[in-house]
Amino acid sequence: MKIDIPYGKSDKQTINISDSIKTTFLEANDVKINNESETIKQAVLNPINSKSLTQFIGDAKDVLIIVNDATRPTPTEKVLDCIYDEISKVAFKFIIATGAHRGPTVEEFIQIFGSYYTKCKDKILVHDARKPDEMVFLGNSSNGTPMYVNQAFSKADKIIIISSVEPHYFAGYTGGRKSILPGIAGYETIEKNHKLVLNPAAQALALEGNPIHEDMIDAIKTVKQEIFSIMTVLNKDHKIYATTSGHIHDSFMAATEKANEVFAAPLKEKTDIVVSVVKFPQDIDLYQAQKGLENAKLALKKDGIIILVAQCRDEIGPQVFADLLRSCETAEETIEKIKGDYVLGYHKAGKIAEIDTWAQMWAVTDIEPSLLPDLFIKPLNSVQNAIDKAIEQKGEGASILFLMDGGLTVPLVAEN
Repeated sequence: MKIDIPYGKSDKQTINISDSIKTTFLEANDVKINNESETIKQAVLNPINSKSLTQFIGDAKDVLIIVNDATRPTPTEKVLDCIYDEISKVAFKFIIATGAHRGPTVEEFIQIFGSYYTKCKDKILVHDARKPDEMVFLGNSSNGTPMYVNQAFSKADKIIIISSVEPHYFAGYTGGRKSILPGIAGYETIEKNHKLVLNPAAQALALEGNPIHEDMIDAIKTVKQEIFSIMTVLNKDHKIYATTSGHIHDSFMAATEKANEVFAAPLKEKTDIVVSVVKFPQDIDLYQAQKGLENAKLALKKDGIIILVAQCRDEIGPQVFADLLRSCETAEETIEKIKGDYVLGYHKAGKIAEIDTWAQMWAVTDIEPSLLPDLFIKPLNSVQNAIDKAIEQKGEGASILFLMDGGLTVPLVAEN
C-alpha cells in the first residue's frame, strides 16, 4: 500500500506499507460544502441573539476587530470579503490575537489578511502579552484570574471577533471567548487561566465542568463593550462548512455543534501505533504541534507508539516547556515540578510527560534531532523509517492508525 503523508505547507512524504499490516485511516468527517461566501453572508444577515451587523455598526465610533494569528486556519480574508464594505463606514482597527505566541512575519500577515493586508496594514495592531504597560485591568474572575487585556480593547467602543471553532485539547474548543482570553490578554492572565489545564476535566470537546472554559467565560464577564462575533467552522480541507454570528457565547455554542459534525471522528478500537499528521499551519513548531500528540493518545493502546509528523518550521517554539522537560530525568519528576510551581508553558510539558508515563513518542520533524530526546521524544528522519521501526518493535501483528489531521481530529473510541 502506498500512502502520501502531508508535510508542511505543500510537501509530502510517500510511504509503502505491507497490505498484511492492519491499517486504519481516520480524519475529519466528510461534510457538504456549499458556496462559502453565501454561507458567511447568510450567517451575518441572521445573527443569533444580536442586532444585525448594520445596526451594530450604525452607532459605532471606534471598532476593534479581533482576528486570529497564523497558527489558526481561520478564513479571515473570506469573512472580510463579506463585511468589509460595512465596517469601512466607521473608524476601525484590527488586533491580532496572538495570546502568548510571537507576532506574525510578513508572509503570515498575508496568510491572515490576504488582499486586505496592503490596504489595511496601517490599521493592524499585534498583541504582545509580555508588555504589561500595554494592558488594562478589567477585574477578577471568581477563580481569581486577573483580567488584563490589551489597552486597544478598552479604547474601542465596539468589538467584532472573527474566529474559527474546532476542538482544542484543553479548552474544549477554539473560538468565541478564546479570542479575548488568551487572545488579547496579558501574560499574567493567560498564565493563571492555563494553570487550570492540570485538571483532568480540561479536555477536547468538553465545556461543562471544564475549568479552563468556565474561567474564560467568567473572566470575560468583566468586558462591558458590545461584541459582534463571527465564527467559522472548516472542513478537513479548510473549506467553510458553517458560519454563525451574533452574541459571543451563543454564536460560539452553535458553532461547536457544527464542529462536532466535522471533527469528532468515531473509531472502533485503539491501535498499537498512531501516526499523527499535523497539517499546516498548526505545524509551525512543536509547541503547537503537541496537539497532535494529545489527540493521538485517545486512539492509542497502552505501551503503544505515537509517531508525530509535523514540519515544525520554527522548531521547538517557546522554550519554557522544553527547558522544564530537559531539567527532569523522568516524566514523573516533570509532573511533580509543575504541581509545585506553575509557569505558562508548563502545561505543554505536563501533557507530554503524562503520555511518556504509558506510551512512546516518536517524531518526524525539521527540528535538530539532538534536541528531542531530552523532551522524551525520539527523532526519526522519515515517516517510512519511523513506521518500519515501529512495526519491527511491535511486531507484524501490530495495528496502525493514520490520524490524517492530528491537530484537529478527535478520535472517539467506541466503549466495549
